[in-house]
Amino acid sequence: MVKTPPQTTGITEQPSTAVMGTYNRYPLTLVRGNGCWVRDHKGDRYLDAVAGIATCTLGHSNRAMRRALKDQLSRLQHVSNLYQIPEQEELARWLVNNSCADSVFFCNSGAEANEAAIKLARKHGHQRRGIERPIILTAAASFHGRTLAAVSATGQPRYHVGFEPMVEGFETFTYNDIQSFEQLLNRLEAHGPRVCAVLIEPLQGEGGVNPGDPDVFRAIRRHCDERNILLIFDEVQVGMGRSGRLWGYEQLNVQPDVITLAKGLGGGHAIGALLTSQHADLFAPGDHASTFGGNPFACRAGLTVARELERRQLLRNVSERGEQLSAGLHQLIQRFPQQLQDARGWGLLQGLVLREDCDLTAADVVKAALAQKLLLVPAGAKVVRMVPPLVIDRREVKALLSRLERTLEQLNA
Repeated sequence: MVKTPPQTTGITEQPSTAVMGTYNRYPLTLVRGNGCWVRDHKGDRYLDAVAGIATCTLGHSNRAMRRALKDQLSRLQHVSNLYQIPEQEELARWLVNNSCADSVFFCNSGAEANEAAIKLARKHGHQRRGIERPIILTAAASFHGRTLAAVSATGQPRYHVGFEPMVEGFETFTYNDIQSFEQLLNRLEAHGPRVCAVLIEPLQGEGGVNPGDPDVFRAIRRHCDERNILLIFDEVQVGMGRSGRLWGYEQLNVQPDVITLAKGLGGGHAIGALLTSQHADLFAPGDHASTFGGNPFACRAGLTVARELERRQLLRNVSERGEQLSAGLHQLIQRFPQQLQDARGWGLLQGLVLREDCDLTAADVVKAALAQKLLLVPAGAKVVRMVPPLVIDRREVKALLSRLERTLEQLNA
């Protein structure tokens, strides 16, 4: 039986009857964009401080990206990993030359990159530490993705509800608390090797925009070295320049053995990556694979992001605009002390922290900001996250802060 589709008259804000209801969407239909600005189907213009959740590195409808992808589509977009892919090799070479890694596996998302890291860590545990049932240590309030193993690694029980039993082999410690980490590690290894890896974010994004403590991360690195445990940094959100450095690990001055990457790498196109140092590169042919991972189209997007980061010196822009944004947020805290508590983050990954004794939630602020034509995103119940495109300029940061101030005035009234 062929179903007759419903009659439509164009774009509508009514929920689709065909798309599965897995999202609580805002009443906004976006149809086009340019740089840091997007328009809805009514023609209203919004300043985008979400960037597809830290993904649209070069902003919307970037000229270099349009040209590169149009050219790629005229040649080749997908062939699978049965064959050599020049664009893949070129992007892998750029990533290796600009990081502490020696090799790259390409996939399609951050969750997939973390899944690959989990498999790699378990193989390391079996082969290098002789562990029968390896354990990976992760941090409370972490977020590593929505696939079953990645969500099991995520240190937020609310993401587990309804999907039990979780994948075994994960234990959590308190983020930025070396005593908590050491107690857990010593307890697990009291009678022999059990831990194969530590999977941790240099800055927790979804968990509340919490930057890592360099002293704690250095201590974790030392413990991993002493016991031959892999140190894996989830840089899905903070990597590719968002912190003001190319990698989050540079902010901490601690080199990991493995890096997971996605979001900003493709500038809005689906690509993820697992980066490994030489000693951690344990995958053999057949151990792991991806049909779409690293196809010519996705890698051309990644190469365009990489080249534009260099050509336009965007890391300097991220640092300068990040300082401007941070200073403006601290001024807002002084203006609204009954509602606001703190501002924290690196570069263009900033969080505005609401007071716990305030009735406002981050979702309230995000929703109210829509009336001021400003797009924001929560990072937990009490943190408003700002992750605009890395091309945002001084005037646009000023406009962001002005619109946020009007939002808080409206809520305060």
